[in-house]
Amino acid sequence: MLRSILVILSALLPALLTGPVARAASCDAPAVERFGPASVTGAIVGAAVQDGHAYVVTRGLKPPVLADIDLATRKVVRSVTLPDGPATGEPEGAWATAVSGGKIYVGTYPVPDLYRFDPATGTVERLASFGKNGGFVWSLAAAPDGTLYVGTYPDGRVREYVPATGAVRDFGVLAQGERYVRAVAADDTYVYAGLLDKGKLVRITRADGTVKELASAPTGVGAVAVHGDRVLAAAGDVLIDVRADGTDERRATLEGGTIDMLTVAADDTVYATSRPDGAVHRYRTGDTALTKVADPPSPGDETRRLQLLDDNTLLGFAGSGGMWWLDLRTGQSSFVDLIDAGLPSGPERPQSMLVVPNRAVYIGGHFSMEVRDLRTGDRRRFRMPGEPKDLVRRGDKIYAAIYPSGQIVSVDLRTDQVRSVGYLGHGQQRPWDIEYDPTTDKLVVASAPLGANLNGALSVVDPGTGRIDVYEGVIPDESLMSLSLDPRGGVVYLGGDVLGGGGTPPVKTSASVAAFDLRTRKVLWQVDPIPGHRTFQDIKAHDGLLYGVYKRDSGTWIAMDLATKQVVRQGKLSGYGELTVHRGRVFASTFFGGGNAYELGTEAKLLATGLGDEWYTNPQLHFEPGSWRAWALVGRDLARITLDPRCPALTVNQ
Repeated sequence: MLRSILVILSALLPALLTGPVARAASCDAPAVERFGPASVTGAIVGAAVQDGHAYVVTRGLKPPVLADIDLATRKVVRSVTLPDGPATGEPEGAWATAVSGGKIYVGTYPVPDLYRFDPATGTVERLASFGKNGGFVWSLAAAPDGTLYVGTYPDGRVREYVPATGAVRDFGVLAQGERYVRAVAADDTYVYAGLLDKGKLVRITRADGTVKELASAPTGVGAVAVHGDRVLAAAGDVLIDVRADGTDERRATLEGGTIDMLTVAADDTVYATSRPDGAVHRYRTGDTALTKVADPPSPGDETRRLQLLDDNTLLGFAGSGGMWWLDLRTGQSSFVDLIDAGLPSGPERPQSMLVVPNRAVYIGGHFSMEVRDLRTGDRRRFRMPGEPKDLVRRGDKIYAAIYPSGQIVSVDLRTDQVRSVGYLGHGQQRPWDIEYDPTTDKLVVASAPLGANLNGALSVVDPGTGRIDVYEGVIPDESLMSLSLDPRGGVVYLGGDVLGGGGTPPVKTSASVAAFDLRTRKVLWQVDPIPGHRTFQDIKAHDGLLYGVYKRDSGTWIAMDLATKQVVRQGKLSGYGELTVHRGRVFASTFFGGGNAYELGTEAKLLATGLGDEWYTNPQLHFEPGSWRAWALVGRDLARITLDPRCPALTVNQ
């Protein structure tokens, strides 16, 4: 009798564990655990120097902080926040800063507004707006008479602002199709603008607005300086040196790098920093190459501004959130972390996430990696050489795809040591996705170019040797936004974007997916699943289907049969985001609609809403093995969320 009962119970046990009782227990358990800010930053964008003080603006904080640093003590002595505009919204940072009439002017993003800070009174006021939410004030310069010149995105214009009257003048379109005025400088007569998409240095006559092209470059112009009757412009590895009237053009090259920032000394010596290393170089008119004068004061960093404090001291502002002083006589430098100096830090929008089960959660920030130890709950933070756009694990190392250098780096799980594997090159500075194929023991990277180029690349990286094979244009006339390995290994699927780097008109109207054989290094096939949909955000291969989420049109999702190349399922999500496979099911996490999570089956099932839209790149879910708990974001907080498909949809209160 007892044996019969046991047999019956053993037969019923699976149903009991998955039936209403188990579901009720799972659904009643705490659904959201929050662990505070996922990534804390002190990164900066704009910087200026005035009367023995430096002024820096944070990147990624809401609201942005403008900090006043005493250069004598190297400490933050006060800080203010930049308020949001009632019509335009809340800024997150300010690339552009300038000094005029003893006051600090700041141009913000993603609302292109102009602010003024008065060091005498400590007050901040919003002065003007140059577009709608999603725009940037990329550059700002003061002419000798104090008039300000503003370079903007995405309209590619220069505007004049007169501080005394508030008058604004628009100089119109500088080059057809241009989006970025990345740099501006001004003298008594002219404004000089560096155009990023079209690779041009143009001159605007202040009196009548006449536009003249002074020089063209093979890539975008990212920095401009004026000294006397000569104008300097940095475009990739080329320094253009030309008279203000467009004559006597000279060029010098920087071997093995990109010119980042410029400043000119009283003796006409030009000092420049370089990416990706962060070293300091010198140029004088007539040189054919830049000469390195100092090792990187902040290795692998971006330079936000260069300023000569005296004949022998160069001051640099590092994008990661630091300042450095370089003695030009000795080449010796010193560095100050701005958080240590008293800069108010705060939570930023994270770039990426990776979970090492039972060990740690890694969150990629701006020039940093934040780690939460799952065993102790402790947190730590270390520097990264840029923005880790995506992370993947191979053994005892994490590999990160870095923007804006297009570098692949490794992070040792035991020591946090960061090492460079290599650079993608080929203009591929926007790596979007990285995965590891254990079958071939290779990393695969999907990337887009920077600027006016349509062709992205698939890069195959040997983590053991550092060899990188770059297959540019593997989907012709498209960049790559995503990739997914075939579960059986050896084949990688690619998701395209017809807009490429965004600086030139597309020649195709529909984004493709393609299959690439990692052994033969050949494209096996290429199809356009839905006509007119231009950009895949993410793709994922599972159970004979290729799932995809489109960015354009936002939120459209598909499942394509890999055997027939036919779309067998299709629907609409609240927005775009990333896909993940867990316990034989496909999940999506998306922007918009409050921040949602879905399971994708024959249709999309909403699992959670209210997660927020605070990812910098794409919303992600990282499930713990054997459970329905996933690491994600709620607002800007790191959170663990129970996403059991058997439970009612969860509404998260931020």
